[in-house]
Formats: sequence, C-alpha cells, structure tokens
Amino acid sequence: MTKYVISFPSGVMDVADHEWAQVAEESRAVIREIKAAGAYIFGGGIDEDVEPVSVGRDGTVGGPVYPDFDGGYTIIDVETRDEALHWAHRIAVACRCPQEVRQFQYDPES
Repeated sequence: MTKYVISFPSGVMDVADHEWAQVAEESRAVIREIKAAGAYIFGGGIDEDVEPVSVGRDGTVGGPVYPDFDGGYTIIDVETRDEALHWAHRIAVACRCPQEVRQFQYDPES
C-alpha cells in the first residue's frame, strides 16, 4: 500500500455562499466512501484563523513559515496511483476545484 496526500489551497475554491452546505455534504459523502473502502488515513482543513509559527532547532518559536500551506488535505492509503487519482477526482467534484495528488515516500516506520 502507498500513502498519498490529496490537497487543494483554499484560494481555488469558488463556491457561492448558498452552495457551501451542499459542498460540505458532498465532500463528507466522498470521505465516507473512502472510509468504507478502507483507504482513509486522515483528513481536514488548515484553520487559517490560527497563525502558524516556526519552531527552530534550538526551540525558539518565531521566524518565517513555509508559504502556501492552507486549504484542505486528505491522506489515503491505496494499492495503486490510479486509485489515488480516482479518489482525487471524486474530491475535486465534491469540492468544486482541482486536487493535487502527491505520493509519500515509503518509510517502514510509518
């Protein structure tokens, strides 16, 4: 099995105010399907109301943070890249925006 992150930055969502409830329900329905398929690891959105911080090697808090880390993320574990692309497509339809798919490197400890 291989782990993938399916994600999108919050700025790409173009949803009318009256459609948010429907988008939320459709997105949750896809997540329920991923869970039923046994592929779901974790998912959620970055809380953009909480300021990110950087923690240095010496333990200091502050300094620059990495850019472009916002939006929504879903981590899945599937047999093939095609399966990951299938779930990304389903999420893209539900969220009304393209999804980025990245494969995690294999780590026998995770």
